[in-house]
Amino acid sequence: MRVSTNTLYDQGTRSMLQQQSSLLKLQQQLSSGKRIMTPSDDPIGAARAHELSQSLALNTQYADNRYRAMDSLQQVDSTLGSVSSVIQSARTMAVAAGNPAFSDSERKMMAIELRGHFGHLLGLANTKDEQGNYLFSGFKGNTQPFVEQSAGVVTYEGDSVQRLIQVSGSRQLEVSETGKDVFGADGSNLFNTVEDFIGALETPGGGATLNNAVSTALQDLDVALDNVLTKRAAVGSRLQEVDALQQIGEDTAVQYQQSLSRLQDLDFAQAISDLMRQQASLEAAQKTFTRVSGLSLFNMI
Repeated sequence: MRVSTNTLYDQGTRSMLQQQSSLLKLQQQLSSGKRIMTPSDDPIGAARAHELSQSLALNTQYADNRYRAMDSLQQVDSTLGSVSSVIQSARTMAVAAGNPAFSDSERKMMAIELRGHFGHLLGLANTKDEQGNYLFSGFKGNTQPFVEQSAGVVTYEGDSVQRLIQVSGSRQLEVSETGKDVFGADGSNLFNTVEDFIGALETPGGGATLNNAVSTALQDLDVALDNVLTKRAAVGSRLQEVDALQQIGEDTAVQYQQSLSRLQDLDFAQAISDLMRQQASLEAAQKTFTRVSGLSLFNMI
């Protein structure tokens, strides 16, 4: 079989180019630390790695959502704690107001103090989060939930829809409480209870009328306090759920990362060994090509 000079050069060139390509690929793998540089390196492994990367990214987004949910719930919990403190202070004043030894002027001083509690309570009801949304306006985050239409008359302008955040693939968590559920709405809200009691304290005379007002105030304040404490307990339960989901999410992220590492990461010892072998093969091919290409009949004459 005769081999032409062109064939000899073509085969030699192809062989060296293939060796150089393999050597370059090994160098790229070593520099990146990744076994799969292109999908053609391992189609099945590349597809699996792509799926795992997407799952890891989604898990990361859920983790961000959980942090947001935790921040919102912690602020709601803190605000409800402050609300319960104000209600308890108002209740203490109601108990003290039942003392028949108090004069009209002393009761008016109590009314002034209670008016301050009223303003504090209204401020808490209109608390905003770090993004500027009202905590207790329901889904209408930009709407101020409680508006004082006239002195002591407060109405609810929010809605009754709780805000939700997707905290896992199968769970949407309530991260707010509506003002209607916490403070009541319109004619039966906590503000009316406090305002009515203030009016009773400002009315001279005391007697049976005041005693009835104190009894009504205590009853309504107890109901309001129980309601706020119940809401706070529900928020605390959701915080515990977020903590549990966050731990699960962190464990899942570790599993995804480990699986990706097994698929993608390079075995450096094996790669270095392959690189040295490939370099030796390339050098041998180059030397062989040089020798063969230098052969000529004139060398035999």
